[in-house]
Formats: sequence, structure tokens, C-alpha cells
Amino acid sequence: MLRQLWSLVETTQASLIVSLDDADLVQWLLKRLQTESTINCSDQDVVNDYLNSRLALIRDLAESRLAGGH
Repeated sequence: MLRQLWSLVETTQASLIVSLDDADLVQWLLKRLQTESTINCSDQDVVNDYLNSRLALIRDLAESRLAGGH
């Protein structure tokens, strides 16, 4: 599931990631992950916590992609 999550982060447009506030970004990623895989309620809570703990990294990756023109 983590591989799917980070793949989703990498394939999401960087401009979208940096434009959303933290809560909206977490919800958007969770909804996309739910459509691509089957996660239950307990998994959703764990992924939600994980995303919140990795928001700075997710935003840094998106900003570096924008700066690099990718």
C-alpha cells in the first residue's frame, strides 16, 4: 500500500499538491488511493496519520519537481 501511495504522490501534478492546504491534500490523496485500491476503515486511519506525518516531504518533492520543470 505504501508503494501505491508514493506512486500516487509522484504521478499527481506537483502544482495540485502545492495548491491544496494540508487537510485538502490528505483528503484528496486518500480518496484517490481508495479508488485505486481497497482500504478498510482502520487502514484509512493509518494512512491518514502517515500522510499527515509526511506532508512536508510530499510538498518538498512536489516543489522540487516544479523547480526542475518535471
